[in-house]
Amino acid sequence: MTPQSDEDEVWRQIVASFNETAEATSAGQPWPDRENVPTEDAPQQVKAEIPAETAEEDARPAAPEEDDGDHYVPPPPPPLPKMDSGTKIAWLALFGGPAYLLLAALLSWPMDGWIIFAAIAAFIGGFVALIVRMGDGPPPDSGWDDGAVV
Repeated sequence: MTPQSDEDEVWRQIVASFNETAEATSAGQPWPDRENVPTEDAPQQVKAEIPAETAEEDARPAAPEEDDGDHYVPPPPPPLPKMDSGTKIAWLALFGGPAYLLLAALLSWPMDGWIIFAAIAAFIGGFVALIVRMGDGPPPDSGWDDGAVV
């Protein structure tokens, strides 16, 4: 026989046994016997008896005051930092320009060319002002070493 005919025979056997059920294992389990846990090591189910006094206490609903003691109540958040007037104007320009254009379009207000230019310029100017004021350097009190602290 050639190796090709042996391979063909193996494939015929696989196809013929495709719909057959798998062999039953010795213990009727899908895993090998070496993975079985001995019965003395198996966890045992323990049923605890509840005293009658405790069962009566559990039947009553708990008071809401008792429940509040176990919950975490976070401290109040710190106040927001104060913004200087330049930052406030930049935020107003960033949102005010497009808001005016939207409101004017919805309410059919007359929009001259200079009004549209001023609203767009306010938006761009507010955006640029906020980006420039953002500051991308290290804090001034960080010292000469900008490396990691171990």
